[in-house]
Amino acid sequence: MSDDTDIRAGSGSFPTTLLEIVDGARSEDAAIRARAHDAIVLGYWRPVYKTLRIAWGRSNEDAKDLTQGFFERALSRDFFADYEPAKGRFRTFLRVCLERWVSNELRAAVRQKRGGGKVALPLDWESAESEIDRASLEAGAGDVERVFEREWARSLFSSAVEALHGECAASGKHELFVLFERYDLADSDGDRPTYQSLADELGIKVTDVTNRLHAVRRSLRRIVLEKLAEMTASEEELREEARSLLGADAG
Repeated sequence: MSDDTDIRAGSGSFPTTLLEIVDGARSEDAAIRARAHDAIVLGYWRPVYKTLRIAWGRSNEDAKDLTQGFFERALSRDFFADYEPAKGRFRTFLRVCLERWVSNELRAAVRQKRGGGKVALPLDWESAESEIDRASLEAGAGDVERVFEREWARSLFSSAVEALHGECAASGKHELFVLFERYDLADSDGDRPTYQSLADELGIKVTDVTNRLHAVRRSLRRIVLEKLAEMTASEEELREEARSLLGADAG
């Protein structure tokens, strides 16, 4: 019997792991390579775009063009097929590829406009841009590695929260996400509601607020670990990432 606070929706889908993606990038089948490439784009375009905006100081339009140009060149030149898991994290490999490519592009002053031959996936540029503030632009200028690592983590957690929302809705427990959103996602500059005020608003006990927030946080942690497992190449790397992001081992 499942716990009533378990908001995981049943699914017959299988996640695409990093190793499967890397194998796909090396496939002789162009369609398989393209699918692997699409998976990489969806997983990494946001930190790439935001790093271009913040660390390199590129304009909105320049960053869009460079982001799409980088991933298009990566596909046409099979950049990602050269990744060797034993030598380090995939995102470090991707960032190094990005730095080299952008440096060459800027030196050559070559700019390929968006359009034919570019990334065909729907990318939410407006949402990514809304996450960038002036303080970030000023503080992150020139520090490519730090900005990329930070924006990768933000992208991961944002994706996990989106997945949590979907699970809550699919399992008929939307009120759990609302509670999580009201308290844990509250604007740090605003007034965070107290457990008592949330209990009064929802007509439940304070202990219910405590228990429900604990349940939804547990679900979010599970989702983050699942996503990390898809993005890491070994159990050791997964444990390291979990300690770094969550302060605890995976498990």
